[in-house]
Amino acid sequence: MNARLKFLGATENVTGSRYLLETDGQRLLVDCGMHQERELRSRDWDPFPVPPSSIDAVLITHAHLDHCGYLPRLSRDGFKGPVYCTPATAEIMRISLLDSANLQESDAEQKRRRHEREGRKGAYPEEPLYTVKDAEACFNQFQPIRCKRATEVARGVTASLYDAGHILGSTMIALDIRLNGESRRIVFSGDIGRWDRPIVRDPSTFERADYVLVESTYGNRTHETVEAVDDQLESVIKAAVQKRGNIIVPSFAIERAQELLYHMNELLRANRIPHILVFLDSPMAIKVTDVFRKHPELFDEEAREIVARHQSLFDFPSLTAVESAEHSKALNYLGGTGMIIAGSGMCTGGRIKHHLVNNISRPESTVLFVGYQASGTLGRQIVDGAKEVRIYNETHTVAARIEQIQGFSSHADQNELLRWLSTIRNTPRQVFVVHGEKESAHTFAELVAEKHGWNVTVPAYKEEVILD
Repeated sequence: MNARLKFLGATENVTGSRYLLETDGQRLLVDCGMHQERELRSRDWDPFPVPPSSIDAVLITHAHLDHCGYLPRLSRDGFKGPVYCTPATAEIMRISLLDSANLQESDAEQKRRRHEREGRKGAYPEEPLYTVKDAEACFNQFQPIRCKRATEVARGVTASLYDAGHILGSTMIALDIRLNGESRRIVFSGDIGRWDRPIVRDPSTFERADYVLVESTYGNRTHETVEAVDDQLESVIKAAVQKRGNIIVPSFAIERAQELLYHMNELLRANRIPHILVFLDSPMAIKVTDVFRKHPELFDEEAREIVARHQSLFDFPSLTAVESAEHSKALNYLGGTGMIIAGSGMCTGGRIKHHLVNNISRPESTVLFVGYQASGTLGRQIVDGAKEVRIYNETHTVAARIEQIQGFSSHADQNELLRWLSTIRNTPRQVFVVHGEKESAHTFAELVAEKHGWNVTVPAYKEEVILD
């Protein structure tokens, strides 16, 4: 008996992670992500490559939408099996998928009205990919399991989850399967975090793996240190205060917003920066921060010590949580310097687009990027130096100061990815480099092959391989 592995996303691109394992007449899907690159969004509208009703179970590494955001659509189209993940991931997914569904509905209605007004049709249907009702319906399928507890997820297939160190509740997944009387271990890295980062624990490592799927988001570059992040953040804030302009921060609501608040808190405690007003303008990030507070057992030692001293990781006197749309709109009239943290992290939707409209053409303002910007996104256009950008179908001159701090990334860089692989003592039968743009994935694959002498490939979209 053989097993088949099909690569249905995050192949020579960063988003849309989906890997289908077929064994003994069963189908398991590891991750069920949405595509966020503009040129690849059609994949989410195309019929799923296999009937969703034929999938027996889904395993989710973590709650970012590029790993779980397609779940409501899969469920609506016929998938009725269990969804395995950690308890914290289940909690955060309920928040992130509802937020995504609300955005889907809102965006669809805006497009319908605009296209009706302009007398044209868009590239995709003028309907949401899924609705709030669809998202709520799939929640009943969540079956949380704790890390390091082997769980049988199909006949002859056992899953074990391990801390990934990427975001709260994130995991790597090891599947142990029986093939022709022998055991084979397939390790899915998910998104690998970084060592010695704030809040979450360090990434897990493995001594044995027969097949490895390793992410490569930063497979061709390295990050700054934590100390460098604090120095750069201090510099950006002081420069903005001097110009009396706002600091607009596109931020992912999960982990990045909390990590940014953590760094702001530490800088303020040390009196390294002016005590400016900070607005967390993201109902989703506010809810996710509450999940963080509920799970201190997932923190690293340093974060637990701060909590033990009855100090907050995220709260400080100048921080305001912005819940309502009216309060968010009022920030347009903010005087002096304030920091506005809003989603989405790649500027593909959400409140950040309104703040960009209000600030991106102002020379005194700063747009600070603290996360990865996928190809084809508005955020990528801005960090790549676009002189003009289109937001809400209108053209805006980019006059604001554009800054990017790479060290905030919760993805391992090239050296850290190599460190993660170096703990594997056996020679894997094959290593698959996924979840990275083409240049990054191929650069990293060549480096791993050269360093270890392993069989390393970069799979193509819909490629199928036989695992023996």
